[in-house]
Amino acid sequence: MKVVIIDYKMGNVRSVARSFEKFTSNVIVSNNPDDLKTATHIVLPGVGSFSDGIDNLEKSGLIPTLKEEVIQNKIPFLGICLGMQLLASIGYEGGEKKGLDLIPGSVKKMIPAINEPVPHVGWNEIHKKSEHPILKGINDNTDFYFVHSYHFIPDDQKNAVTTTSYLGEFVSIVAENNIIGVQFHPEKSQISGFKIIENFLGL
Repeated sequence: MKVVIIDYKMGNVRSVARSFEKFTSNVIVSNNPDDLKTATHIVLPGVGSFSDGIDNLEKSGLIPTLKEEVIQNKIPFLGICLGMQLLASIGYEGGEKKGLDLIPGSVKKMIPAINEPVPHVGWNEIHKKSEHPILKGINDNTDFYFVHSYHFIPDDQKNAVTTTSYLGEFVSIVAENNIIGVQFHPEKSQISGFKIIENFLGL
């Protein structure tokens, strides 16, 4: 097993790496395309804006290799928080920007309401919409830790694995074959978050 955590200067990737190191010693934080070519699992974490995130990925030169490994070679791929949002076709944070287009959809700002401010910060439950190996051993209504102001809207609801109730409802886990995105932070979600990581590494 070789887990590559993509470092594209968007958030503290070391905290994500440490959570994966609880399950395997072979965890690499890298922005080198050659590391992606030998990975068994690829993780795209991230905190910040959609536009900055996609700009940084483009500057890194990682996108062609990333898509080759994920789409053609079917390497399991996990996007976390901003990393989930970058899976989309298009995002509107910091201006309109094309995303990785790995799961068709858009990323739009959450509209605040009375008693439900934006950003959405804290513990909240997920509700299963479909079965997926990433949820093995995780009960419906399990709490995870969220910090975000934008949300992923898939074009096809078959890609919505779970939703979370806040400002109505938003998709909290999205998936298409070997590609998975989680809006919450598994590295900050204690036992439940570690189970997500363990399940991902089992793919």
